[in-house]
Amino acid sequence: MSSYWSYILLAFIIGVIATAVTIPLIIAFCRKFGYYDQPNQRKVHKQAIPRLGGMAFLPSLALSFAVTMLVYYSRTMSYADFHYTAALMIVGAAIIFVVGGMDDLMDLPANVKFVILTVGSLALPACNLTIDNLHGFFGLYAVPLWVAYPLTVLVILTIVNAINLIDGIDGLASGISAICLGVFVYLYADLRNIVFVVMAAGLLGSVLAFMCFNLFGKVGRMKIFMGDAGSLILGYVLAYLAIKYMMVTEQDIYTDINPILIPYSLFIVPVFDLVRVAFTRLASGEPMFHADQRHIHHIMMRCGLTMHQALVAILGLAVFFMAANLVLDDMHVPITIIFFLDIAIYLLFFVVAFVLIDRKESLREMMDSEVLPS
Repeated sequence: MSSYWSYILLAFIIGVIATAVTIPLIIAFCRKFGYYDQPNQRKVHKQAIPRLGGMAFLPSLALSFAVTMLVYYSRTMSYADFHYTAALMIVGAAIIFVVGGMDDLMDLPANVKFVILTVGSLALPACNLTIDNLHGFFGLYAVPLWVAYPLTVLVILTIVNAINLIDGIDGLASGISAICLGVFVYLYADLRNIVFVVMAAGLLGSVLAFMCFNLFGKVGRMKIFMGDAGSLILGYVLAYLAIKYMMVTEQDIYTDINPILIPYSLFIVPVFDLVRVAFTRLASGEPMFHADQRHIHHIMMRCGLTMHQALVAILGLAVFFMAANLVLDDMHVPITIIFFLDIAIYLLFFVVAFVLIDRKESLREMMDSEVLPS
């Protein structure tokens, strides 16, 4: 087992080093050609920041994966469990990566971006990587292919867009992705699936290296945002790892955890936020893709939290949902009941947040009225 973890550590270290070397080059490129994320009324930052940091993710992942698997082959003389499904995933990832980069460079129209993302998402069901069993969710189990194919594409698009849209403050999209990738490293290591654990470990190293620049880099020096190229590729790879895990654990007789519980729990915060904001916009008669300040990080900062405090609070909420759902599953609570309990807790979280916002704003109005001349 120690030898097995050496491959995981190698992939992780290569991901860290490759990204740490690449990010300064990307920052220099952004400065030379003026690719900055400009501040506006909706955004949190007040200064122009380079925005192409996520361009390092896919190359770093590819390098860490290739080198680690070559080392694995040289030691074991085995090609591991690398099927054409992984190759098709790479094609889809390349499409997602390119559309993200194009959006960062030239701001693609939302409808064009959605169509290309859909094409990239079709790579997974095209290789029979589908969600064809709901394992009791709403009383459903095996579903026919004509349902499984569009359901899989919908899930991929939802996760990709959820990670993309929650990328509103430093460290949030990367922090949630790092939590997900860390869990997948553990899960795939436990399953001894070398291909997917190396993939998760390499990308985890890359994400953590990026976070150092994003969270601790000084403005005007080494600070950078990931941009759409980064958030989209993170969402796509995470969706792939989640769906593959669901399929693998269906055949695992050594665990009694519902196969969809962990993948579902990992994405509660970004996906619930996506759905909440979408319904709020529709209820207000606004376009679905209209940019605003309704996301969870905006709400947390309106409560009076700093950006880093909001980050800790949201990541803590994500960890809470994972831990709570595992406890509930261990108590044999059905997945459908867990889902409704999660919705109730999520809504309660926002009820408390809006109560705090109302009190804060009322206090501010009262203080402003006291200082006005009579």
